[in-house]
Amino acid sequence: MAAAIRRYDWASTTLGSIEEWPVALKTAVGMMVNSHFPKCIVWGADLVTIHNDAFRPILGNKPPALGQPFSVVWEEVWDEVGPMVAKALAGEATFIEDYPLTINRYGHPEEVWFTFCYSPIRDEHGRVLGMIDTVIEMTGKMLAERNARLLNAELAHRMKNTMAMIAAIASQTFRSADTLEEAQATLSERIATLGEAHSILTQSSWSSAPIRSVVEGALAPHRAGIGRIQVEGPPLQLPADLAMTLALAINELATNAVKYGALSVEGGTIIIRWEAGRPQSEDPFHLAWTESGGPPVVPPRRQGFGSRLVERVMAQKFHGEVELDYRPEGLRYRLVSTMASIAPRE
Repeated sequence: MAAAIRRYDWASTTLGSIEEWPVALKTAVGMMVNSHFPKCIVWGADLVTIHNDAFRPILGNKPPALGQPFSVVWEEVWDEVGPMVAKALAGEATFIEDYPLTINRYGHPEEVWFTFCYSPIRDEHGRVLGMIDTVIEMTGKMLAERNARLLNAELAHRMKNTMAMIAAIASQTFRSADTLEEAQATLSERIATLGEAHSILTQSSWSSAPIRSVVEGALAPHRAGIGRIQVEGPPLQLPADLAMTLALAINELATNAVKYGALSVEGGTIIIRWEAGRPQSEDPFHLAWTESGGPPVVPPRRQGFGSRLVERVMAQKFHGEVELDYRPEGLRYRLVSTMASIAPRE
């Protein structure tokens, strides 16, 4: 960043060329670039940004911040951090620990935590000309603490809930099957799907599970057709109970596709796509299953356990609405909820 700062066309900014910089700014920048702690200088009325190498990971994939207004770099959280910047430029420092923010640095909203200090920078006459942001990201620590709290609560109910779910699945499976052999095969597959979901959850101490891992784990028994299934969506953590329910629902939809739908013929394809908003907000969460290229779809004559699961149980668990559309050209399944309804719960 020292080299990048020397190369930058500062004459195009209100700071002017480096040779014209006041001693206070040159001194602050020199100390900053030699620091291995994430630091960022904000200077002048235009809030021009200058940062060191250690600060770059905090920016993620944001556009280059060097020379840009700090208010533009962090426009998605400016309502929250802007008053603290103004306070520092008025001469009063702010130190805050484990401060939560929802930022966008990888193309999607992300819940993060920072510990930082906004400190005024004064010239030799005592005038405040800028500020320095000294910051460290605490997201890993905060997620670990959240996961520990979730784990303590989840483990108290884990075995009881799992056994109750297996009992319900077994009861519904044997009630809906036409033959004992069919019931045994279906029950084995459903319990295997639950087992895969359990394995994924165990990796995160049963606090939450990545939605992509849940979906791909539920598709594992149908490996022959996985090459024709497209999975798309941003990173998202699901609570344990929603992860297990989604795994069962995806398995039921895949089983149906193998028997009657897009995976029952050559050339059939499936797209599984979800869209997410800001964490723990009322922004919508959408999940869609779309089949194409299969035989003409015929609605089932009766509703079995699988249909009840993907419709009523999913709607209830996700606190949302479900639409199952038996279009002749391909089955369409859609779940709509909110980010607050699917957030990991403490």
